[in-house]
Amino acid sequence: MALSESAPEQILEPRIGRSVSLEHAAQLLNVSRRTIYNRIREGRLRTIRTLGGSQRVLLDSVHENLDQEQMGRRPSF
Repeated sequence: MALSESAPEQILEPRIGRSVSLEHAAQLLNVSRRTIYNRIREGRLRTIRTLGGSQRVLLDSVHENLDQEQMGRRPSF
């Protein structure tokens, strides 16, 4: 029983470790929280939801946005 109770935590932990809060994503990208929400809606940033319901931005998508901005263009989908 204890093993099955801890399994979801083990599965979610690596994903949460590779994600940041919306506020932190805004700081990393030097944009407002509103811009983060817009980019999520547009599909430019990928997110996950924690068990508590909080939305977090995947670091991979933050890095992709940074790379695209440095190259002077928006990410393609």
